Amino acid sequence: MPTYVSSGHTHGRDADPHCLEIGLVNNMPDTALAGTERQFLSLLNAASDNLVVHLTFYALPDVPRSDVGRRYMSSYCVVDDLWDRPLDGLIITGTEPHAADLTEEPYWTSLTQLLEWAERNTFSTICSCLAAHAAVLHIDGIRRRRLDVKRFGVFDCERVNDHPLTTGAPRRWRMPHSRWNELPEDTLRSSGYCVLTRSETAGLDAFVKQRNSLFVFFQGHPEYGAVTLLREYRRDIQRFLRRESDTYPPMPQGYFDHETLAALSALQERALAHREQEVMQNFPDALAAGTVANTWSLDAARLYRNWLLYMVDRKSHERTPVMAG
Repeated sequence: MPTYVSSGHTHGRDADPHCLEIGLVNNMPDTALAGTERQFLSLLNAASDNLVVHLTFYALPDVPRSDVGRRYMSSYCVVDDLWDRPLDGLIITGTEPHAADLTEEPYWTSLTQLLEWAERNTFSTICSCLAAHAAVLHIDGIRRRRLDVKRFGVFDCERVNDHPLTTGAPRRWRMPHSRWNELPEDTLRSSGYCVLTRSETAGLDAFVKQRNSLFVFFQGHPEYGAVTLLREYRRDIQRFLRRESDTYPPMPQGYFDHETLAALSALQERALAHREQEVMQNFPDALAAGTVANTWSLDAARLYRNWLLYMVDRKSHERTPVMAG
């Protein structure tokens, strides 16, 4: 059955365990709001199968927005609407950080309030990328660390623990990553987190912690579409040319074919020699877009399918009456 978006206020949990109420708190920058909606809708549609998933979009009040962004999100529900009604599941996206310390971000207080609500009012909550970093900092005081080079590309990941979320998954899969920070794996393990998948080159991919709600953390991006990394790379080059960044961005690993790599390497040489916006006229958009492929979609859908089924199982058991002995 199709996933659909509820444009009004959520009504909380449906009595039917096969009908799931999920909230998505979209914290992405203004230019990525619509794309993020499409990505998660596509992923949940692929994962839902015979389940009905009601997806409602929510906005944190303190994430900086332009007038355009605020107008776009006028159809979203405000996160305050959640406080008196539980959901089956919650997804919290990341955003671009503006402060070196996450606790100094303008939305820190509202985000931590949301995490505390989710602990008491969801069966499971997914925290993506920066939201994962913020969540483990709030829950266990574990701080992320800055990478020397952006972790960017599609990486081979290995399943290292069996868990309901990895049921039926292959031993290895590929997953997109796009981040400047990482979490210390040893510290997470010693603090009770279970690592599900990791990469020899990219580090942690997915991990969980069972509290009252099952918290699921992704440093990777299973929701990404085929051209998402391409668009991010193009954006990063433009930032370099506008002198908003001091260094030319790293090319995404494991993503482009040889012909595209050659064209982009030639573009980099021109950009380094002539740091002007006109260089982007030679960006091989059509070539690159025509050669990249979403090689992770089936594994991403399986992962989210297992997440949905986990909530169905929790919901079914919650409704089962206790039998007298």
